[in-house]
Amino acid sequence: MRAHITQPVDRTDDIETRLRGLLRDVLAIPQDRVDAFEAATPLFGALPELDSMAVAGLLTEMEDRFGILIDDDDIDGDTFETFGSLADFARIKVGA
Repeated sequence: MRAHITQPVDRTDDIETRLRGLLRDVLAIPQDRVDAFEAATPLFGALPELDSMAVAGLLTEMEDRFGILIDDDDIDGDTFETFGSLADFARIKVGA
């Protein structure tokens, strides 16, 4: 995994674009596949790359790339249900 400079997300940044890059890098999913994700695209349970161990890595990388802190209480079963629910979670955490 590459090292990233921790920077808070500017509210004008496109959260979905940054989230696609994160999923691509952490889960090793090809860019064209990630680009096809829509809000309703199922994630956890539908992507073989996204297992419970990958969730932990994804959350850590989200903290680093988005400059946020994620508490255990922040995560529930719906967070990783779809690409849209994960994007909504990221928006809430960064205050966008």
